[in-house]
Amino acid sequence: MGQRASNGRTVVERRSECELVVTRTFNAPVRLVFDAWTKPELFKLWWAPKSMGVPILSCEMDVRTGGSYRIVFGHDASDSMVFFGKYVEVLPPSRLVWTNDESDNAAVTTVTFEEEDGRTLLVLQELYPSKEALDEAFVGMEDVMPEQFEQLDELLITLGASV
Repeated sequence: MGQRASNGRTVVERRSECELVVTRTFNAPVRLVFDAWTKPELFKLWWAPKSMGVPILSCEMDVRTGGSYRIVFGHDASDSMVFFGKYVEVLPPSRLVWTNDESDNAAVTTVTFEEEDGRTLLVLQELYPSKEALDEAFVGMEDVMPEQFEQLDELLITLGASV
């Protein structure tokens, strides 16, 4: 159907006019991978792509169905970007669904975690309200997602070694 980009082990593909899917297998148990997505102190260690040089200033996450999150990127409060939304579904350690409420054109994100032989298959799906919204978001995703997932990989190696 659509564009597909593979960068190492991260595959970014457009599955329909409004749907983007990113898959990656991590060499870590599902518990660690889920923690990295749901514990603010871990999440902020990998989510911001280092190449962008924009740190996470704050990261608040109330990871439960009906809970909310707020992540602030930037060098200081006056020059920052805020991402926020609500957790629609939280099923530890297998599924997370959240809204991205910072924009009218934002996606609903679903992440599933599946363990197999001590490794974790992660599938991230973003469902956009329109083809145009996805067109706009897709630009850059092919570079950003693989970099974020590389950083997550490095963190998981560290966490695995310290368990």
